Amino acid sequence: MKMTTSGTEINKNHRGASVNKTAEMTKMALMVAMNCVSAYIIIPLPFSLSPLALQTLIVNLTGYVLNAKQAFMTMLVYLLVGLAGVPVFTGGSAGPGKLFGPTGGYIIGFLFTAVFLAYFRGEKYSFKRYALLGCVIGIPLIYVFGVVQLKLITGMGWDKAIMTGALPFIPLDIVKCLAAAVIAGPINRIFANNR
Repeated sequence: MKMTTSGTEINKNHRGASVNKTAEMTKMALMVAMNCVSAYIIIPLPFSLSPLALQTLIVNLTGYVLNAKQAFMTMLVYLLVGLAGVPVFTGGSAGPGKLFGPTGGYIIGFLFTAVFLAYFRGEKYSFKRYALLGCVIGIPLIYVFGVVQLKLITGMGWDKAIMTGALPFIPLDIVKCLAAAVIAGPINRIFANNR
């Protein structure tokens, strides 16, 4: 028995794949842009080299609305844009000096956190699962990268690196994590409806 496929069916399948690819690229570009903009929303702290920033909300959101491959590509593009000198890192900074400086570990941690959250978040939206993953694993993962690099570059002791590079940020990062988990629900529904 020989099966044939009409040219119309092939054309519809090709268009559907093209539309899906365009939607994926649009989501990724949107998350890169949101990351870049969120880097400018900061509150400097006099006792820390790291300011309070909105970026952790967007990093969590990236992991909640993209799959792991998309999250990796999105965060990699963000890192490369900043590394190339475009002022998209925290407070409008850029370049290798920022990425490999005292607070660059947080930026590197963003990549790993977004991928981790995307990989383990599950297929269906769950506020509890998203919030738990972000608060218990996502935030500490960013802190590990950030505090280790802060300690290695500045030479400060572990206690001071943790006191200035992690502890002051925990309460607001939990709030941002919960906000990202809430926002992810409607965004995932919008993306699902546009497939």
